[in-house]
Amino acid sequence: MAAVGLVVRPGPVDGWLGASETTAPTTPPPSPDPDPTPVLAAAEAQGTTPDTAAVKAALDPLVGASALGSVNVQVLDVASDTVLYERKPDGMTTPASTTKVLTAATALAARGPAYRFETRVVAGENPGEIVIVGGGDVTLGVNKKTLFPGAARLDDLAAQVRRKLGSAEVTKVLVDTSLFTGPETATGWGGGDIGDGQVARVQSLMTNGGRVAPVHNDQGGDPRFSDPALAAGKAFAKFLGVTSVSRGTAPEGEASAPTEGEASAPAEAEGEMAPGTELGKVESPPLVQVVEWMLQMSDNVLAEAIGRQVALAADKPASFEGTADAMGEKLTELGLPAEEALLYDASGLSNRNAISPALLVRTLALAAGGEQAALSNLFNGLPVAGWSGTLRTRFVTPSPNRSAQGIVRAKTGTLSGVNTLAGVLITRDGRVLAFAIMAKGGPSASAAKVALDRVAARLVQCGC
Repeated sequence: MAAVGLVVRPGPVDGWLGASETTAPTTPPPSPDPDPTPVLAAAEAQGTTPDTAAVKAALDPLVGASALGSVNVQVLDVASDTVLYERKPDGMTTPASTTKVLTAATALAARGPAYRFETRVVAGENPGEIVIVGGGDVTLGVNKKTLFPGAARLDDLAAQVRRKLGSAEVTKVLVDTSLFTGPETATGWGGGDIGDGQVARVQSLMTNGGRVAPVHNDQGGDPRFSDPALAAGKAFAKFLGVTSVSRGTAPEGEASAPTEGEASAPAEAEGEMAPGTELGKVESPPLVQVVEWMLQMSDNVLAEAIGRQVALAADKPASFEGTADAMGEKLTELGLPAEEALLYDASGLSNRNAISPALLVRTLALAAGGEQAALSNLFNGLPVAGWSGTLRTRFVTPSPNRSAQGIVRAKTGTLSGVNTLAGVLITRDGRVLAFAIMAKGGPSASAAKVALDRVAARLVQCGC
């Protein structure tokens, strides 16, 4: 591998240092259809490939720490494609939220970074009836108070509908969630995951990731609607002065909504539109930005919605099973060992998932290598040690760990008894390394996280 991705700056976290703990980072509205904007720039490798014996001597005592329990790990020098260290690298173990690395990579490969989710409203079968059709945009906001900066909004959608219909009366709103199929919760999710605010029922229409209020708590615990789609339908209907809201399916019809900036003609014959006529449409920010939020915040609902796009792109059912099949096929298409992943969801919340560190490392190395421009966008969202996202408060103690602040960029993963970390870093000699450390059975989550950070920090310091 002649070239390698080199971390040249902390990336999007530059503008986030003042963000509060309970709000998403503030970023400017995205430009239309952006080109890939990786934070890793192709560069010739610096220095020489680290010595495997020296890396082993440096890491063995840390990987063997009792705080980690059983450990599966691999470390790869990306430029030379040399495995520097490994322990049970092909062993499939519980990945927790490092699953999101695979979700991000396969979605970016399947849809491209500029893809946007659509939420549409069409005329229903009966006069006065309209249908809001969920397109999988779980970042959708209700009004200007949104969780996700630049998100599409229900108030804007309602304004489009009112302009299109003119003086015609709307008497009923139907909610169409048929885009997503199958169970709304995954095998392996805990019985309290929704009640504890870790996730919402996976539906193709919701606002703010199914949250009751547009607030994100770093530690989870965000209250969710029991039926996010119906709640979104009611919020939309309120803007139109409608109280009758129920489930339904949109009739087929020709799209006829005006493009942005184009005037809407009032409805003819008091708004008697042909069933299926498009009355309005709003679009999410580009997929690359949604992936960034998903990785930074480790948002489980975003991950499930993003994963379903891999299924839809492959003409598979947008279900948990269809998503797992499509993600596996896309990994194979990318030349990655898909057989080293057993997936029950796209978020990593399922305790039935199993992934090898080798697969995570190979995915990260492929993204860092520069051959797959779309995949390199996932580095925009990986949290930065001591700086952003789920690593904002990590790599703080003990003091040796602090040397990795701003240098390690990685996805965290935590479930009961499971602690994982997978990402990239630069050694003091300028070598870019991809790594995955997957620990299970440690006595304390907090101690395990410090021990994981110590391994990554030692790699940063390594003059090996």
